[in-house]
This record gives sequence, C-alpha cells and structure tokens, in this order.
Amino acid sequence: MAKLHVNAPFRADHVGSLLRPARIHQARKDFQEGTITKEQLYEIETEEIKKVVDKQIEVGLQAVTDGEYRRRFWHTDFLEHLNGVEGYVPERGFQFKGEETEKYDVRVIGKVSFNKDHPHIHDFKLFKEIVGDRAIAKQTIPSPNQMFNAGIRNLEIYPDIQEYADDIIETYREAIRAFYEAGCRYLQFDDVYMAGLNAPEIPFNDSGMSREELIDLALYVVNGVLEDKPEDLTITTHLCRGNYRSKWAFEGSYAKIAPTIFAKEKVNGFFLEYDDDRSGDFNPLHHIQDGGPKVVLGLFTSKSGEMEDKDTILARIEEASKIVPLEQLCISPQCGFASTHHGNLLTEEQQWAKLKYIVNIAKEVWS
Repeated sequence: MAKLHVNAPFRADHVGSLLRPARIHQARKDFQEGTITKEQLYEIETEEIKKVVDKQIEVGLQAVTDGEYRRRFWHTDFLEHLNGVEGYVPERGFQFKGEETEKYDVRVIGKVSFNKDHPHIHDFKLFKEIVGDRAIAKQTIPSPNQMFNAGIRNLEIYPDIQEYADDIIETYREAIRAFYEAGCRYLQFDDVYMAGLNAPEIPFNDSGMSREELIDLALYVVNGVLEDKPEDLTITTHLCRGNYRSKWAFEGSYAKIAPTIFAKEKVNGFFLEYDDDRSGDFNPLHHIQDGGPKVVLGLFTSKSGEMEDKDTILARIEEASKIVPLEQLCISPQCGFASTHHGNLLTEEQQWAKLKYIVNIAKEVWS
C-alpha cells in the first residue's frame, strides 16, 4: 500500500490548544475535590473532545487537534510522563509581562528515556478514532529543547550537557516512533526555548553557554531527533514567545536564530508569531530555502477576540510572499488559545469566529 503524504501545514492551520469549556473546568474541580473519579473525568474530557473536533471541522479546518483538553499546561503534562522526569511545584512561577504564571514545572530526577506507557500515546489513539477520515489528526508536544529550560537539567545526573542532549534525542526518537505507530502523520514541536534565544536577554536559561552555542545545540537536538523520521510523517516547529492568559514572556525578532534554524532545521514547516510589533519584520524569512519548509504566518492574535483588518492581513501576506513564495506560505493564529488550562482572555465564540475568518481568508488567497 502506498504511503499517504499529509500536505501539512495547511493554508489555514492552527497551533493546537483551544479554550477549555466550562464543563471541563468543573470536572477538574470535582475530581480535585473527590466527587468524581479519574475515569469519570477522562470520559467527560473525551465527550468534550468529540465536540471540539466537530467544531473545528465545521469551521473548515483540515487539521484538527484535541484542543489539549486533557492537559493543564502545554508542556509539563507530556514531559513529566517521561522516564527520569517529574512534575513539581517550585517557589515561583515564570515571569510574564505583567503576570507571574501558576507555579508548576518539571525537573530531571534520573536518566531520561521514553516511557513506553506514556499516556499521550493512548490519548492519541482514541483522538484519531474520534477524527476518523474527516480531517487530519494533529498531535502537539513540547519541543525536545524545552528540556534545556532553567532548573530542569540535574547536574548531578547529567554533568555533561552532551550526554544530556543525546539522551533527549533518543527519548524523542522513540516518542516519534510511538506516535507514528499509533497512526500520527502530523506532529508539531512547540518551542518557546528556541524562540527565546532571540530575546535581548535569553530567558529560562542557566547553562552558562553563549547564545551561539545554545542555538547550535538546539539545532543539533532537533535535527538529531528528526534523523530517522518516517518520510510520510510531517513535523513542524512552532516558535513561541510565551502565551499565558493573554500575556507574553519576551520579545525580539527571529533574526538571531534564522541563519541557523530557518536555514538548517529539517522540519516540514515553521509556525511563526507575527501578530504584533514584538515579532519584528519578515527579513529573517530570507533564510528559508525556496521549496523548503512551509512558513505559517501567525498574523492573527489568539490573545484577544478583536478581529484583524482584512486588508492589513492581505497586505502582510503579499509582503511575506516577496521573500518566501506564496505557495510556500500558510496562515494561522500566532499561538494556541489556551496554552494552559486558564486560557486566553476571549470567549469561545470569538475563538471560533477568528478561526473561521482565517479559513475564509486562506480560501480567498490560495483559491
């Protein structure tokens, strides 16, 4: 049987997370208070995932996600289920612009490897059954580079950062194989760490390495993970500057990482934030090779319900197309609508209206 190649990213795509409905918030509260079981919580989440899949298809998206409805945070839920990693409550959260995040993080407590019983694999199998052949089931996971965030690496277990990097690579290779065997053909790495390497002051970093060394290490890790990627598996990277209750963590264009990451990272596409002045201009896109990875322009903000001006969006797409061919471009929100369970400060109605708006503009541009 010929392998099915998923032509992703799609002209109208989205990063992944969606606002949790009130029913999930209530179920989580009930579970914490002991009035429902873990199994009952899971079933409620499943029922709501069925609804959110239907809604994504209704607004015209070709790739759909589970909205990250089973997660509290976009990254910790995946990482804490790896062997050698645990979740914990630190003394402080991360500092975002105008707000400190809820206190929760992960840390290394042993040699890192993939957990063959990782719950996200089971979750994906069920999610794919829900989607069926109606759309492409897209899976999002934190980038392997998130393991380099400050406070995660244990120097007693990993005094040598090269050994740490190589264990992360092997862990993610196994994760990719597991998702692939579960039927996944569209996988996205969410990478706040790599985007942070552009910031004037590098956030979330305690390595003592130079910016250039860190950029090279980030490329080494992702390309190492992708080395034996199945040909018919689409993998993209989302480069995010932070998304928490409509707040952001840092600013800076992609200029500092573009010569290395845009030119050499062997992904099928980049989801890039271009929703406000913090993002800089399109000049770093000169490092994207013609006919290379697709570029998903995050021209629409997920941080508010205000609708972007259509003429401005069309002009920005045209501007970007002078650097990257139009057939290599796509559009999306700059990030998810709920990177954490708290969600951004807009309504579900505004979220769906914005996604439908993106689909309609994409149809007009690429019809």
